Amino acid sequence: MKYKELFLEYLQIVLGSFIGALSLTMFLIPNKVAAGGVSGLATVLYYLFKLPVGWMMLLFNIPLFLSGIIFLGKGVGIKTLVGSLLFSVFTELTVNFPVVTRDLMLSAVYGGIILGIGLGIVFRVRGSTGGTDLAAMILNHFIPSISVGQGILIIDFFVIILSGIAFNWELAMYAWIALFVSSKVIDLIQEGFNYAKAVYIISNETEEISQKILKEMERGLTFIKAEGGFTRQDKNVLLCVITRLEVSRLKNIVHQTDPRAFVIVHDVHEVLGEGFSYKND
Repeated sequence: MKYKELFLEYLQIVLGSFIGALSLTMFLIPNKVAAGGVSGLATVLYYLFKLPVGWMMLLFNIPLFLSGIIFLGKGVGIKTLVGSLLFSVFTELTVNFPVVTRDLMLSAVYGGIILGIGLGIVFRVRGSTGGTDLAAMILNHFIPSISVGQGILIIDFFVIILSGIAFNWELAMYAWIALFVSSKVIDLIQEGFNYAKAVYIISNETEEISQKILKEMERGLTFIKAEGGFTRQDKNVLLCVITRLEVSRLKNIVHQTDPRAFVIVHDVHEVLGEGFSYKND
């Protein structure tokens, strides 16, 4: 990997860790919203025993990182170590930043959004801030029947239950909101903002439909060989990827050509290639 690319990746880990830390110190921690993970556990301990959140996060992450190297191998990577360290340090450095709101709903929603943005940036360059995802990988190593995704959910569930016991159940419900929002934003950051549509067209007039799409919409398409389940006859299925704004136009073309055509439209979160954005990972 080129040094410039490596530098940009680590710069994104720094930026993402800083943004994530701001979500904790300006929204979540001051309002006792413990949105799962190591940061949520550290938040509970802060209010119970006045232990600093940032350093407690680091204290939890160090044994997790060492365990990850022992049980998962060196693939855990230096990026996890850097992300874990920076996330904890930035949390302590920003602990005296002004609290934006004391409204619990606003704190949960906006704290979740900003946390999701920060972690999403880190994850997008294959980095990590340690914590729940690393613990879930170790859990999966010992109990293969529990996937990493299930492990994250289990760990976050118990952390939020602990916050409900330590604080109150209303705050635990707000924590669930923050966790849900952050997870959706992480997906959005990782998958990209370029929501497109993949359209499958099953018709006896695929040749005519394809020509109209090529000429009128200037979109490429692919013929997929298929066999009818009832008739057992060979037929073509058209696959075309378009933008959201082009959906109505394409459906009109199909309907005018073959009103009986079977059309399937579903979301595509990121499209790379000619006619769409392209990014090298």
